[in-house]
Amino acid sequence: MRIAIQGGRVIEPGNLDTVADILVEDDKIVKVTRRDEIESIKPATDSRMPDARIIDATAKIVCPGFIDMHVHLREPGHEHKETIATGCRAAAWGGFTAVCAMPNTNPANDNRQITEYILSKAVHANFARVYPVGAISKRLEGRQLCEFEELKAGGAIAVSDDGCPVMDDQLMRKALEIAKSCGLLVISHCENLNLKADGLMNAGPVADQMGLAGIPNTSESVMVERDIALSEMTGARIHIAHVSTAESVQAIREAKLKGVAVTAETAPHYFMLTDEAVREYGTQAKMNPPLRSAKDRAAIRAGLADGTIDVIATDHAPHAAHEKAVEFDKAANGIIGLETAVSLGLKMVEEGMISIIDLIEKMSSAPARILGLENGIRIGRPADITIIDPDVTYEVDATKFQSLSRNCPFEGWQLKGKPALTMVGGQIVYEEGFDWKRI
Repeated sequence: MRIAIQGGRVIEPGNLDTVADILVEDDKIVKVTRRDEIESIKPATDSRMPDARIIDATAKIVCPGFIDMHVHLREPGHEHKETIATGCRAAAWGGFTAVCAMPNTNPANDNRQITEYILSKAVHANFARVYPVGAISKRLEGRQLCEFEELKAGGAIAVSDDGCPVMDDQLMRKALEIAKSCGLLVISHCENLNLKADGLMNAGPVADQMGLAGIPNTSESVMVERDIALSEMTGARIHIAHVSTAESVQAIREAKLKGVAVTAETAPHYFMLTDEAVREYGTQAKMNPPLRSAKDRAAIRAGLADGTIDVIATDHAPHAAHEKAVEFDKAANGIIGLETAVSLGLKMVEEGMISIIDLIEKMSSAPARILGLENGIRIGRPADITIIDPDVTYEVDATKFQSLSRNCPFEGWQLKGKPALTMVGGQIVYEEGFDWKRI
């Protein structure tokens, strides 16, 4: 099968930003032709290639496939929220060619068998690529380290106790040392449970006025500072998940200036919303870490703009309706994000906070670099490609999402720009306007 993608603005940060044609054959990119160099690619139409197809990408943006470093696929154990199949389908609809599946499933992904199970289900789903993240500690309890080499042998790309912080300093130090020795990235959920206490949302005037217990910024930032110190001490890489506070951004910025091997991510809800959203959206705006103040949101945006924050990830956290339709203190934390992330990122571009090249860097090139994945619009690379229509406008309607869950605070928002096509290994897994039947 040959596919020619013609006339799009091809962007690969640091390599390409030009109108070009791309020829895909089977699962690889075989030709990239700049329009200002030679005539556009014309796929073969002889008897050997009867299924050649041309995709007109005029006025669209063609870029390396987006990679979401932080997704909860819920399977095994919580299939009423999401399955690997529905989560991967949502990823494809959202423009993601690959996702990293966090380990807080039931049972937790703390052994090779669970890792291999996740991979087998992903292959069967045949939408986005899935890279399992193994647990740091057995059952995510923070007491006994998992067998990192076994997790890696089973296909784990990183380790994390996401959803649960590693409170034991010595255990985290050992985790970093062992992960370094076997070439695994440690992704840290930075949260001090003692400082969080019984908090439900960001500590501040909104929490006070709503009569809800607050979570201080220090519950995150002191753990960020600890993990930076441990990274510097061990020489191991550390990736800070879901950064939400100004203090965390500053700590990461200073660590990078010192040469510490730290990278970081944030999610669209932290650069789009503040704790004021809890008034309007209620439990749909309840998450962990919580939505913070306007000052924190400004710091997150500044961190994205100056490169302190490397990655935009979704922290896609699906929950069934009944798990959100309860009192605030009983409601589950988290929102879905796979099918709105690109559009919300483009809103940042429209507002002039970052450039389109920066957005693509933070959603494709940077995750690939951090995870050690092959990615890019280059000859011989896997044909993992996302095409964006930057001009289409639409209203967010969660009832049309491919995810099983609907916990989305952006319902009803008017957004501009969205994925038009997602290709994984030369296979079109999503195309705007095609009559796909929902699982």
